[in-house]
Amino acid sequence: MSVPSDRLGGLPVQADEPVEAEPPERLILIIVEEEGDWSGFGLLQDAVDEVGRALGRDPRLELAPGSEASIVLASDAIVRRLNCAHRGKDAATNVLSFPFQRPPGAFEEARVYLGDVVLAAETVRGEAAERGIDPGHHLRHLVVHGVLHLLGWDHDSDAAAAEMERLETELLGRIGVADPYAVAVEA
Repeated sequence: MSVPSDRLGGLPVQADEPVEAEPPERLILIIVEEEGDWSGFGLLQDAVDEVGRALGRDPRLELAPGSEASIVLASDAIVRRLNCAHRGKDAATNVLSFPFQRPPGAFEEARVYLGDVVLAAETVRGEAAERGIDPGHHLRHLVVHGVLHLLGWDHDSDAAAAEMERLETELLGRIGVADPYAVAVEA
């Protein structure tokens, strides 16, 4: 007995043959659309999913299967308020990361929620234009950068910054995005 091929992507499969399940994603990135004009960045869900797969496949990153993070698409106004409230800087910035902090005594779930990465539309678009790079590529870079912060990576010293930049560049190269730091130096 065959299972109809239209239910299996066009491939006929015998019903008694075991179908290998896809392994669970190590990282799921969920887009939360707040505000801001995100047109001109390409297919946002595809871009974010692509970054999630690249991060999830890297063995250097400590991710439990099914880890999740939110990618918040916001405006400069929202990011400015967050930057002022949480970092004491009254200005917009391209990306902010807010690692999840489990309340004391809270039940630990099987899936790990990493936190939120918040992007500022106008700043991200302006930086891409200023550097002459594709806005979608800049978005991917900032999502990688923000999620690495959720995972504990930082650039608080020259050595840490160099290591984080090397990892970002390698991850982005796997998805066809040029080294963002080489572009910035050339500009």
